[in-house]
Amino acid sequence: MKLLSLLFLLAPLLISCEAAEDQLPRDCNDIYNTNKKLPSGVYIIYPSGYSSAVQAYCDMDSEGGRWTVFQRRMDGSVNFYRPWAEYKRGFGNAAGEYWLGLDNIHELTWFQDCELMVDMEDFYENKAFIRYASFFISDEFDGYILHVSGFNNTGALFLYPIIISAGDSLSYHGAMKFTTFDKDQDKLSGNCAKKYLGAFWYNKCHYTNPNGVYRWGTDTTLHATGVEWGTWKGVNYSLKSITMKIRPLI
Repeated sequence: MKLLSLLFLLAPLLISCEAAEDQLPRDCNDIYNTNKKLPSGVYIIYPSGYSSAVQAYCDMDSEGGRWTVFQRRMDGSVNFYRPWAEYKRGFGNAAGEYWLGLDNIHELTWFQDCELMVDMEDFYENKAFIRYASFFISDEFDGYILHVSGFNNTGALFLYPIIISAGDSLSYHGAMKFTTFDKDQDKLSGNCAKKYLGAFWYNKCHYTNPNGVYRWGTDTTLHATGVEWGTWKGVNYSLKSITMKIRPLI
């Protein structure tokens, strides 16, 4: 009887806690929907509930906004040659270079349909953006398998007055597990992460290496180890910046 009375008294608290957790923003789309005039910047999101609070950069401007950035390179200030545990958890600074974490990316993409946008810039101020209509990854048990489709090249590189395609460098990596230097899940007989000094959904090995070594433009000292988007600048041109971001499909 006492137990029933206690449960009766606690029920409103439990319900209010669940309601409060339901109101936490899972991603930048949720934050945008609370106030569509919020600027781009760093916000706290909760990919899997109250205990999963993490800082992320929200792009509220590009192509309608609502984008949650999960990967960004811009100045070489953060070392991306890191072990599995750090790619799983996330690292870096959301105001600068960072990786949101494979667990968080899985939570944000597995339970809702998401699209992907990739922004890039070279060292001559040429820019490009690419979009994919569908992007999600599985959980750690499956190796965080990448699922990507629906390449859209509408965000082409503008070299006035000519429009040049930046191309699709990511589809080659589809259906692949994530590989780091201490966890080899690619198709190469060796380890792509070790060979190309990065971490990614390597195949055998890559057309893009966004988590490679930050270098300055064309550099053939070590083949294909830079921050590359091969179908645009080739695998020996390291980009000035690259950003990968997701948002739910409306």
